[in-house]
Amino acid sequence: MTALRILAEAVWPDPEARGPEQLPPLPGFSASTFNPLVAETAERCLRARHGAAPAPGRTALLLVSASGDLATARAIEEAAADTARRMPPLLFFQSNPNAVLGHIAARWGLTGPVVAICPSQPPPPGRVPQDALDLAELLLADGDADQVLVIAAEQAERTEQAEQTDEDADGTDGTDRAVALLVATA
Repeated sequence: MTALRILAEAVWPDPEARGPEQLPPLPGFSASTFNPLVAETAERCLRARHGAAPAPGRTALLLVSASGDLATARAIEEAAADTARRMPPLLFFQSNPNAVLGHIAARWGLTGPVVAICPSQPPPPGRVPQDALDLAELLLADGDADQVLVIAAEQAERTEQAEQTDEDADGTDGTDRAVALLVATA
């Protein structure tokens, strides 16, 4: 395979931010920080390379997450268990990981393929898994895109015990994390 060239990179949270960052709300998405996390990290990466929207050229979107949208899955489970409550339709919409990618594509005028995967091996927080980079190379080699925006996002697992101790089951600080790389063929 050919090597990838990184055109831009962004992370959430910003290690240089003063104090804790708040994800901006994302219209049409509720009950979860996952979709705002993905959208904000993508926005930062695309702005770093292109300034304001739209982005020129054909850009594929590739979302990779080992856990997916935990909060939406939990909200759907709770709503389904409560037979007296009607299921909120937005939960079904946002439970599809491609929904937020469609939002990003529309906002930035991106015209390449849209793909969401689960990595074979979860990477350390803030890292893009190798199989996502391999897939980005394949998307570029296929010729349907000139660049690929790879977004690796993980929502912190928040449990009742973690909320009491400010530490998650995996030993992290309970912070959602994402990294975005805009890549092209070297």
